[in-house]
Amino acid sequence: MNALCCFGLCSVLLVKVLADGAVGMAGYSGFSGTSVVFTGFGELRHPENPQVDSLNTRYVLRWDWPHETAVNQTVTFTAQYLEERYLRKASNEKYWTSVCVNVLEHRCDFTGARLDYFLRYLLRVRANTSQQSSSWVQIRFCPDEDAALGPPSSVKLNSVKGNLEVIISDPVTNNNQSMKTLLDNNLSYLVHYCRRSEDPQTAKVLETKTNVVTLPELDRQTWYCVRVQSRYKYYDKSSVFSDTHCARTEGPMPYWQIFLFILISVLLLFLLVLLLYFCFYKMLTSLKNIFWPAVQLPDHIQELWLSDSEKPQLLAPGSPESVCEPLVMVRPELDAVSVDEHLNAEDQDSSAHSRHGSGDSGVYSTEEDSCHRSSTHTDLQMTSKKHREELHDGTLLELCA
Repeated sequence: MNALCCFGLCSVLLVKVLADGAVGMAGYSGFSGTSVVFTGFGELRHPENPQVDSLNTRYVLRWDWPHETAVNQTVTFTAQYLEERYLRKASNEKYWTSVCVNVLEHRCDFTGARLDYFLRYLLRVRANTSQQSSSWVQIRFCPDEDAALGPPSSVKLNSVKGNLEVIISDPVTNNNQSMKTLLDNNLSYLVHYCRRSEDPQTAKVLETKTNVVTLPELDRQTWYCVRVQSRYKYYDKSSVFSDTHCARTEGPMPYWQIFLFILISVLLLFLLVLLLYFCFYKMLTSLKNIFWPAVQLPDHIQELWLSDSEKPQLLAPGSPESVCEPLVMVRPELDAVSVDEHLNAEDQDSSAHSRHGSGDSGVYSTEEDSCHRSSTHTDLQMTSKKHREELHDGTLLELCA
């Protein structure tokens, strides 16, 4: 019985030694981004897909835990790191440094661990319950090779004598130290710049190691946009681009821009006038039809709208345009008898005159005198009658025309 117990105890010790040796060999043969799983005799599953999210000197280890756990069991996690040069001594747990112990989150921040930027490390994590722990899963990590490089911490633009001056601030560590200093001045910058109206894909590129650079060959009075990218050529690492910043160059405006501005202004003014004309044309037409209709009103209605000075009037007697003719007054007592006596006296004078003429023309003269007396008598009668109708007071009138 004692021999059986001793055999069992020796077997357990032998398995533990072999397992520790396997841990050391597997960890030594690992590489960046690859996890190595050490399987023990526990039933608790280990975390999966460990990876490091890094930026400059900020490092966060993350993992997945897709497994189910028993009821009333809480799973926590423990994460550690080890410098790779101590890997052969890793069988002794005192060389591993714990960063997170029994945490519930599926992440562990290694930023505070003060990892040397140029050394290689092993990072590992396991799951724990109150009764047991899972096997470790680990990855290899070197900040200088694997950590992502951040963009410049700030970019500013200044317009100086018609040019643009770009002021670049270095990316910084978690302790606000310059990454350029950390990388022994092996950090450079790619400056992309183009006109604001152009596609950023067609931007010009300028590489510099200085923090202040002046952009060449820029047009005056033109907007330009700039973005900057950090580069670390030793491991061919590039950051994402910084935010885009835009500024306008100074200096006199080019002549072609002045001419274009005037042309556009004149064109816009013409279009504005044309638009106003068409907008108010119908309104003016309607008002014209109301106040000046095309159909003329009758004359007797139009006269009602005329002022006294516009109405037709007879000329006044004292007007210089008056034309007066004298009218001989005919008395009312003049009647047909007086007219007959006047005519008979004229006939006698005419007969006496006719007798002194030649005998051959006696008949002709007599007939002519007879016709003349008849016509004169008739005219006098008509004149007398007309004046009796028009004149009743026997006064001398003047007709004005």
